[in-house]
Amino acid sequence: MPADVVIVGGGPAGMACALRLSQLIDDHNARHPEAQLSKENIYVLEKAREAGQHCLSGALLDPRSMKELLPGFEKEAPLDAEVHKEGVYFLTKAGHHKLPITPPPMKDHGNYVISINKFVKWLAGKVEEAGITIFTGFAGSELLYDGNRVTGVRTDDKGVDKQNQQKSNFEPGYDVKAKVVVLAEGTRGSLTKQLIEKFELMKDSNPQTYGVGVKELWEVPSGRIKAGEVIYTMGYPLTPKEYGGAWLYGSKDNIVSLGFVTGLDYQDPRLDPQHILQTFKQHPFIASLLAGGKMIRYGAKSLPYGGWWSLPPLGGDGWMVVGDSAGFLNSARLKGIHLAIKSGMLAAETAFEALVNGDSSAATLGKFQRRVETSWIKDELWPVRNFHQGFKNGMYAGMVNTVLQDIFDGGLRNRAPSHPGYENLKAVVGLPADGGPRAHMVGPAKGDGKLTYDKLTDLYHSGTKHEEDQPAHLVIDDTNICNERCVKEFGSPCQNFCPANVYEMVDDTAAPNGKRISLNPANCVHCKTCDIQDPYQIITWVPPEGGGGPNYDGM
Repeated sequence: MPADVVIVGGGPAGMACALRLSQLIDDHNARHPEAQLSKENIYVLEKAREAGQHCLSGALLDPRSMKELLPGFEKEAPLDAEVHKEGVYFLTKAGHHKLPITPPPMKDHGNYVISINKFVKWLAGKVEEAGITIFTGFAGSELLYDGNRVTGVRTDDKGVDKQNQQKSNFEPGYDVKAKVVVLAEGTRGSLTKQLIEKFELMKDSNPQTYGVGVKELWEVPSGRIKAGEVIYTMGYPLTPKEYGGAWLYGSKDNIVSLGFVTGLDYQDPRLDPQHILQTFKQHPFIASLLAGGKMIRYGAKSLPYGGWWSLPPLGGDGWMVVGDSAGFLNSARLKGIHLAIKSGMLAAETAFEALVNGDSSAATLGKFQRRVETSWIKDELWPVRNFHQGFKNGMYAGMVNTVLQDIFDGGLRNRAPSHPGYENLKAVVGLPADGGPRAHMVGPAKGDGKLTYDKLTDLYHSGTKHEEDQPAHLVIDDTNICNERCVKEFGSPCQNFCPANVYEMVDDTAAPNGKRISLNPANCVHCKTCDIQDPYQIITWVPPEGGGGPNYDGM
């Protein structure tokens, strides 16, 4: 199947890339009737059954890039509320203290509270109206190469059972041969990971670091949190050793977006991000805001924290990487949608140049790097290039480093080093058996069914659904490590860091330690936390059969 450009991933970056490319082609064709370019062979591949179905964020939209992409978009885009009030609070176990001044990164006047699901669905409609084809339900399973050149994407096979045997409805995947491949898969994209490993793209960059955001959507009594009201919190339930914080965004119709982001660089392997959110909701301040309300949706997503120094090379022979796949997120603001959109637009300009000149080599696609470096993306990310690294010694040191970075344009050093977050995990031997100061956030949450919920109840509200009879898409290289080493050394942290109860250690008298790893792949919400936080790096997340996964309708 031939293609001029194939965009893998239909999130904000991928859709913006497709729409901007269409605009450039329209403008070119109007000015050059003798040298028309076609959109017929430009495709977006999206693994979800519908556009936006796998998209999850807080979400607040900084409109800067959208104003460039679609001037006047505010008149028709699904924007729930413009931010009119924000507050930042420091929580102790029982108290809360509002900061007298809102830190500049947390000032959100002029931004919009949105459902990223609805927003991307709307953006997808614009892409299709512009003449670009979106193939939903198709996952990219591997990249195609000719030597060191990326030449396309192979999509997933459908109709394969758990034993890797073809079922009666088997359909082989397609080889989509493309001049340009744009990887817009989101955080820890599987094809992006393949590309990075094949070409050692991170050898001159800091390792990417991550967080995982666990989110619930609540319906609360009228007037409790007004549409356009934003609340950020730091402190409890985390200790000063952990990195993270929470948000509450007031949306229309008395809907509140509530979530907690936990940095995936904590030390205690028993920490459970879903449990942390449940503990957070029990804080008197938060519980008072949710009293009388009900939880209606749930989801989880990882996000890249590393910043400017953790970006890989952005373009090469036949390929470009955009959005969260590359790491375009401002961790000081905890915002990346506007950066994803802008990166997609700049990639579109580069792909357009490749089509016009008939050259998709690194000489042309490598110009994407330069476009980013001379755009406002760098203007925004450069001053916070060392933000997350500044918290390596805890919250209080991080706050001091943040002040120094504000004074000295990013810090006293040009580039602060970092290391993969999973390397911080400590062996359970020597840790307090009851969790000590972290007892309120280790192990599974039980839930009361009103304010707090166990994982399976939360999971039910994610709408997750997969074909049950298919190969596991969580690939463990060596389960003996799980059963013999990890259970003793780290207490099987996969049971804790997974927000969807995919991993279980079940009793087995034949296993060396009386337990063995068991997977529930159908529970997976595609957050990629397991691929990121596994201490042995033996878990690989690969796309399941296209169409499966969470249904983040309204999220």
